[in-house]
Amino acid sequence: MLKRTLKIHAARTLSAAALVFAFALAAAAQQPAPAAPAASSAPKVGQPAPDFKLPYATQEGLFMKPDEQMSLASLRGKNVILAFYPADWSSGCTAEVCTFRDTFAEFGKLNATVLGISGDYVFSHHEWAKHHKLQFPLLSDHDHRVAKMYDSYMEQYGFNKRTVFLIDKDGVVRYANLAFKAGNKADYDTLRAELEKLGKTPESSR
Repeated sequence: MLKRTLKIHAARTLSAAALVFAFALAAAAQQPAPAAPAASSAPKVGQPAPDFKLPYATQEGLFMKPDEQMSLASLRGKNVILAFYPADWSSGCTAEVCTFRDTFAEFGKLNATVLGISGDYVFSHHEWAKHHKLQFPLLSDHDHRVAKMYDSYMEQYGFNKRTVFLIDKDGVVRYANLAFKAGNKADYDTLRAELEKLGKTPESSR
């Protein structure tokens, strides 16, 4: 009698579980399919990098007047590491710019410079560059117009994404990382390897 009761109880439990599973499947089927991710608006490898002109700061000073601002086109003849980042003074961004600072001499041997871009004002950029002794300019894209051109802006947060583009001396995108990680050595190593493919300066190859 006890065995019969247990069998009946087990059968009922399994039936109930099957019913719950069936309801779950039906509910899942009625859920709308997740939207496909929107195509990135960032320039693709092999495409010309969109030009821009922005005010900027270095550790030496501020450059805000229209005739002082920096354009990407003005750097033709050099390889450019274009680094979008969320905000001055944050820990991740500090780690990133200090890594670029510490390898800046090596970048120079590869005919490259670095441009950092965030939505911060040039006054913040200037103090941050002085504090960390950065050798490269920090551009102020306060309305995030340029970041949007490079799919490097997070609308929901109001900050830039952390992205990196490598642009060659002719203004063509040669490498892009839309999920660059400030603390990931592999990301820096990959960037450097891509830069090395573009060749060295005439002086460094002698």
